Amino acid sequence: MEAGEFADRYVAVWNEPDPAARRAAIASLWAEDGVQFIESAEYRGHQELESRVGDAFEEFVARGGYVFRSAGDAVGHHGMVRFSTLMVPAAGGDVAWTGFIVAELGEDGRIRRDHQFAEPPRPAFADTRAVADEFLRRLELGDPDRIAELFAEPVDWRVSWPEPEHPVVPWIRPRSSRTDVADHFRTLRNACLPEESEVRVDRILVDGADAVLVGTSAQTVRLTGKRFATTFAVRLTVGGGSITRYHVHEDSLAVAEAFAG
Repeated sequence: MEAGEFADRYVAVWNEPDPAARRAAIASLWAEDGVQFIESAEYRGHQELESRVGDAFEEFVARGGYVFRSAGDAVGHHGMVRFSTLMVPAAGGDVAWTGFIVAELGEDGRIRRDHQFAEPPRPAFADTRAVADEFLRRLELGDPDRIAELFAEPVDWRVSWPEPEHPVVPWIRPRSSRTDVADHFRTLRNACLPEESEVRVDRILVDGADAVLVGTSAQTVRLTGKRFATTFAVRLTVGGGSITRYHVHEDSLAVAEAFAG
């Protein structure tokens, strides 16, 4: 299994509000005799793990108002996966806790041993780069809903056009919620031919909470068959492990002319 996908499944367990769904997710992630070690305790088998995860959900998510997120740094090889998790306020804010996970998997892909280490808060730029890298990874996978999970709600959203909406280009319009963000990337994918998409990111510049992605994009409009090419700069601002600002600067005139036919 791809390491980033595994980390997403792991983190989702701690946010799951439904006990039955949480129980099923734990059974799919940990072997029956799987064990999690933290600095002060160990939890062995599904029953103890269910109690452990359920208590954490009640304390930190249900009552505390936090949410757990993957830091987007997962890597794995030869049956081992390591990654970081972030606990952030659901409404947005600074990272309250960082966990570093090292998991040993069995032949069936389930966790045999899971070591969790608490880490001191990271500098802002570390999370900024991790979120930017994870955004690009999910963008390449092409799932709009998983891309939208990285965004805060509401998000400061702007696509480069003098007006908030454009009469021809379907994705140039105001956005604020994760549902809006998912709709944007779904619309973008459906409006152009994926098999003829050429996107290259040449540089990622990080300054504190801000990251700027500089690159080029060439697309073919499905409706008109016309092709456009543009250099772009995307500004991401990261807060609490989520993208709080998304500003795109590109040659929107070239895009509009391709849609005009």
